Amino acid sequence: VLQKDPSEALVIAVTTRAIFNLEEEHKLYLEKGKEEYTRHQLANQDKPLPPGTAFAFIQAAQYVNEKILENSPAEKDLFDILVLSNNSPESGVRIINSTKHYGLEISKFCFVSDEDSTQYLRSHGVKLFLSANRTDVCNALQRGVSAALVFQQEVQAPSTQLRVAFDGDAVLFSDETDQVFQEQGLEGAVQYERAMEAVPMGEGPLKAFAMHLGKMRKKFSQETSPIRTYLVTARSGRDMGIRAIKTLREWGLPIDEAFFMDGAPKGPILAQIQPHIFFDDGLHNIQGARSVGVPSAWVP
Repeated sequence: VLQKDPSEALVIAVTTRAIFNLEEEHKLYLEKGKEEYTRHQLANQDKPLPPGTAFAFIQAAQYVNEKILENSPAEKDLFDILVLSNNSPESGVRIINSTKHYGLEISKFCFVSDEDSTQYLRSHGVKLFLSANRTDVCNALQRGVSAALVFQQEVQAPSTQLRVAFDGDAVLFSDETDQVFQEQGLEGAVQYERAMEAVPMGEGPLKAFAMHLGKMRKKFSQETSPIRTYLVTARSGRDMGIRAIKTLREWGLPIDEAFFMDGAPKGPILAQIQPHIFFDDGLHNIQGARSVGVPSAWVP
């Protein structure tokens, strides 16, 4: 595996339950305890784990690395994947063997038994953390690291081109307009957006990750890019879309396609896009995406 410079790479940390389907093993852990779980993992250490929700996303990130290095063999601005796990080192053998079985470009593993593993995120320069544990995600966000909660589901791997879809408010952007909506209703939010149209919105929890992704995206023309990004927002394009577009322009963040849904369900358009991962702060939107087979991550 090509060693990456974490000071220049886009470092993504994933937990074992995000990248692999460990639901049966997790149930065993909850019902029979750590020792029985460890015995099971040791007995099955050569049996590859089935892919989990973030698996196809990691595969597509690896494809982007290949395309970047084809263009520039000395390039250091690459994806660097780190597996962060609450498994003990002895039960982690199966995790390592599974990544090798699938040919995943991962060499960094942190097995932190009975500890808050998120304490190590910043020391690794992590820009995005994906976990199936809500407490881990909240801890990461409190540490200032972009993070999202993945829900386990069977994922059909889309095209090799990395496709990432973002919600707007409280994900890419701050939740300032959401707060106005909660206090003053839709009409108040529309008036607020009109008054603030020329003022860029604040940063949301996934802005830093999206900006680095956009930086990598700019290495290619739109026709040849191995990265494609989408904005799928409940905002009305007529009343609240201009400020969003102007904010992206001010940030210099390229988005390939933007969908202003005006409150309509997002599932049908996401089913058409088929992203490797969709980030949203609304659980109803996450449920809608999952119902059409789209890998989803909740930003609490």
